[in-house]
Amino acid sequence: MTFPFMPEQGSTMAARVDNLFFFFLAVSAFFAVLIAVLVVVFAVKYRRRDETSVGAPIHGGLALELTWTLIPFAIAMVMFVWGASVYFDLARPPQNAVEIYVTGKRWMWKVQHLTGQKEINALHVPVGQPVKLIIQSEDVIHSFFIPAFRTKMDAVPGRITTLWFEATKPGRYHLFCAEYCGTNHSGMTGYIEAMEPNAFQTWLGGSPEQEGSLADAGEQLFNQLGCVTCHSGDSQARGPDLRGQFGTTVTLADGQQVLFDEEYARESILNPQAKMVEGYLPLMPTFQGLVNEDGLAQLIEYVKSLSQGGETPTPAAAPGGTPKPKTTPGAAER
Repeated sequence: MTFPFMPEQGSTMAARVDNLFFFFLAVSAFFAVLIAVLVVVFAVKYRRRDETSVGAPIHGGLALELTWTLIPFAIAMVMFVWGASVYFDLARPPQNAVEIYVTGKRWMWKVQHLTGQKEINALHVPVGQPVKLIIQSEDVIHSFFIPAFRTKMDAVPGRITTLWFEATKPGRYHLFCAEYCGTNHSGMTGYIEAMEPNAFQTWLGGSPEQEGSLADAGEQLFNQLGCVTCHSGDSQARGPDLRGQFGTTVTLADGQQVLFDEEYARESILNPQAKMVEGYLPLMPTFQGLVNEDGLAQLIEYVKSLSQGGETPTPAAAPGGTPKPKTTPGAAER
């Protein structure tokens, strides 16, 4: 049986993270040994040899002061720039990344693919393709940790976080929760199955029959909740037209501008009064407690699909009949 010092490198970023780690380790070890040796050498060399001896005054030297100031500064700057480069590359998913929704729940990981496939404590991904995980939590703080990919991200209640990776070789890799989340925290494990692209497509096709894509499920929920009554897109609608809005900048009632992304869409559903859109009144009710994390993922994906050629359902498709016309210009909820 072997005990490897580090997990295998299974992603494009793994080697870069390891190189940075070993550089930090080497610098720390070098200075730890250097300081320990100097302490011993100076303790012996400059020890008091008799009780009457008095140490000579030290006047210092400019060259010495500059040396032990500039060298550590240069090393610190190398660490900063190198670390910042790795951090920003880890924090910014590529534009062509495949998106997958992940929800942490005591004590399991629930996964939803955009095509509708669902998994528990498992995640199938293609090799050679960037994958962006949109992470949520149903209860407490969890942390999605894949040691072989050298990547980790917290799942925070009430927020959306993201993580990306690109697997470099097929295989099964461990998945852990790295944030203590309760009595069965140690059992909140799973695996990442990295597959060749053709094998991944075969897996998608061979999965149990789904009721449609994530966006399709979101459209059904959009209608069931009556969202279409106000967000129909016609001139009499009491809510803004959502078509083509995702990924754009939205102007708020107070003049500020925010990016219409997953976090903004989530906040709009759960706390619609937080960031009111310019020109609309605060009429939209909160759906806090009415929609779970899976439903939020479906709604968000449906809203995103409206910016990718999707069509907003007509008001007639929504429960409750035809919406009332606006009584004053711009009177609509967010």
